[in-house]
Order: sequence, then structure tokens, then C-alpha cells
Amino acid sequence: MPNPHLSILVVDDAKFSSAIIGRTLSQAGYQDVRFASSADEALRLLEQKPANVILADWLMPEIDGLELTARVRQLDEMTDHYSYIILLTGKEGDNVLSEAFDRGVDDFISKAAMSEQLVPRVYAADRLCNTLQRLLQENHRLTQNIASLEQRNLVDALTGLGNPRYLRQKLIDSLRQVESRGGALCYLQIGLLETPQLRRQYGDAFYNELLHGVARRLQQLIRPLDVLTRLDDNHFGLITLLDDLHECSPSSFKRLHEGLNLKAFKTSEGFITLKAGISLVGMDTKALPLDIDELLDKAAALLPESYASGRVTALRLPQP
Repeated sequence: MPNPHLSILVVDDAKFSSAIIGRTLSQAGYQDVRFASSADEALRLLEQKPANVILADWLMPEIDGLELTARVRQLDEMTDHYSYIILLTGKEGDNVLSEAFDRGVDDFISKAAMSEQLVPRVYAADRLCNTLQRLLQENHRLTQNIASLEQRNLVDALTGLGNPRYLRQKLIDSLRQVESRGGALCYLQIGLLETPQLRRQYGDAFYNELLHGVARRLQQLIRPLDVLTRLDDNHFGLITLLDDLHECSPSSFKRLHEGLNLKAFKTSEGFITLKAGISLVGMDTKALPLDIDELLDKAAALLPESYASGRVTALRLPQP
């Protein structure tokens, strides 16, 4: 049975198509259905009230379904919500659909088979939405619980990440692992160049919101076993263990750099674009023994070059 209170937003510039979709959903038992005739109107409605499922036409003037998906994902980042996005399309081909999935689309409905596909696909989205929202709530409660533990001095209360003390402990553990098992360690320092100015301009509440968004973005971009920490108001630290020192190169972290610099952050003050720098220091057993402060200092010293060049800057130890 459908959940009659599932929040659905239909985005289509064709009124006739929207009317057909609305009537079909109503007959299926869905009561909370809103309509937008453009992507801009849809975003305004979502800011007022999130939707569980978004049904959007792929081809719309000005902002198409893919760009709308990107905007919705930014809005989701800000609100700890997940919107299940289904595009209505007449496009075919694996390459087209693969690109859309990479851009964050969850599902498709072929316009040619709308009458047969619409309700079953929304049923499936309904079930997944319940699971996704429950996981988000559990993750939020888990973050709160972590912050309240006695070991909270290892946790950054704002982001839920480890703090500098936690970073040092993990660096010690990681260096021991490299020494005993081989492989390589790559330490990255991630700096946010213009955030002090943004903090002065918009205030502390905005700044905390922005840092929280940066932390979430970074968690999406790194590998599950990487160690991400917040160092201070403008810097994050990342530890990753690799099989070979040659993997510790700027190209390996290009996606991380682009994810911070090329994709704006949705905030209460609008979309904010950041200038982030990333420095990395790689080492293997040949660099041991290594003082942790030396490692951290070398990464910090490389960061200005990353700001100036717009690229990831790297150093491998020992230096030739």
C-alpha cells in the first residue's frame, strides 16, 4: 500500500503532462503532491518544504533535469535530507543514462511507457525513502552520541570528525602499520583560503554551517577507510594508506580538489564557492623514522603553493 503522506514534487513545464501525472498519483492514493512549472519554482518550493520524491522532466528550458538534480543535492547537503529523484525522459542509450546516474539521478521513467511505469516506480521510491530517511536520522543521532562520550576530546563537536589530537593518534598508528606491513602513507592538508573573510562578512552561525557542509562534502569524496579530521577553523587533515608510494600523487586526489573548488556549497546565504588548496606528503618505509611534527610542517609549508597554482602540491619523503 502506498504511503498517502509521501511528499511528491512534480516538475514539468508542460501543464498537460503535469495534470496526467497528478491524476495518476491521486488515483494511486498519494495525497501530498505539489507541482512546479520550472526548476526555479521547484527549488523555491523545496526550500519551503523538502520532498521525498521528485519527478522532473529531463528537458526543460533554462535549467534541465540534470542541473536541477545538482541543485537539489546541494540543498540536501544543507538539510541532512535525501530527495529521491526520478527523471521523465524520452532519451535512450546506456551512455546517456550512465551520465545521469553519475550526476545523482536515482531512477528514470520513459515517457513512452509512463502509464505502465509511473506508479510502480513511485512505489519503489516510497520504500527506499523510508529506509534512507531512517538511516539519516540514525546517523544524526550517532553523531550526537559520539560528541557526548567521554572521549569527546578526540572529536570535533561541530563536524563530528576527529580533532588534531585524534589525527596525531591515527598518524602514529598509520606509521606503525607502514613500518610493519609496508606500503605507503599519504597525508593531505586541506586549506580553505577565503573562509576568514566569509566569516567576517556573514557571521559565526553561517561559518559553522559552511564548515559542516565542507565536512560532509569531504566525507562523500574520500574512501571509507581514510581518516578525515578537522584541524582548525580553516584546515582539514586526511590520512590515507596506499599500496605503493607512486599512488601518492596529485592525480590521485584530483577529484577531491575539484569537488571542493568547482562545486558551490548551498548555504542560508545562497551558493558559496570556495577556493581550497590541498598539499600532500607521501612516505614509505624509506622515510622512517619520521617525526610527526615534521610531516605536518612540510604539508603546511606546501599549502601556499597550492593556493597560488590552483593544483594539488605534493612532496615524497625521503627527498632525493
